[in-house]
Amino acid sequence: MELCESVQRGLQQLADPSVFITSCYRELLEVSYRSLLSSQADPGVLDQAELKQVERIALKQSHTAFTTFILEAVKLNADKSTISSCLEELTFSAERIDIFYEAHQKHKKELERLLASIGRCPPHINDVSWRLQYHVKNNQVDKVNEPFYCIALNTENEGSPEDINFTCTVEQLQDLVGKLKDAAKCVEKASQM
Repeated sequence: MELCESVQRGLQQLADPSVFITSCYRELLEVSYRSLLSSQADPGVLDQAELKQVERIALKQSHTAFTTFILEAVKLNADKSTISSCLEELTFSAERIDIFYEAHQKHKKELERLLASIGRCPPHINDVSWRLQYHVKNNQVDKVNEPFYCIALNTENEGSPEDINFTCTVEQLQDLVGKLKDAAKCVEKASQM
C-alpha cells in the first residue's frame, strides 16, 4: 500500500505508545470507523473523554491518517498480511496490528457497501441554467458590491433526475468554463484516435 508522507507520519504517531496509550488507540480507531460510517458529519467526533489527554494537532493528524489508511485498505481489499506488513513498516506493535485488524474485519463489509454506493460513473448533465446575482453587503454590513452566479445543473444518474446547485464568482466561473473546454478538447482528441 502506498501512503503519502503525511499519512505515514500520522500513523507513526499512532504506533507510538507515548503519544497514544492503548485505550486512546482503541478509542481513536472506533471514532475513525464511526466517522466514516456515519451519514452526517459530527464536529465533535474527536471530543471523546478518552482522547482529551492527546495533543489536538497529533489527534487530528492521526485521525486523518487512520481514516485514509482504512479507506485504502478497503479499496484495495487488503488481507491481513498486507495490512500487517504495512503497519509493521510504520513501527506498529503486533498488539496494535491485531487491534486494528479486528476492528477492520468488524466494519469492512459496511465500508465496502458504502464505497460501492458512491458509484463509478458520474451523473450525466442534461441541462444548465444560471442567473446573475449581486452581493451588496456582507453580514458585518460592509459594502461588497460583487457579482456572483447561481448555477443549476440538471443531471441524471442511473435514470433518476437530480439537480446540483452551486454559486461561484466571475473568476471561478471563468476557471470552470476553461476546464470544461480543456476536457472537451481531450475527449475530442481521444475520439479521433
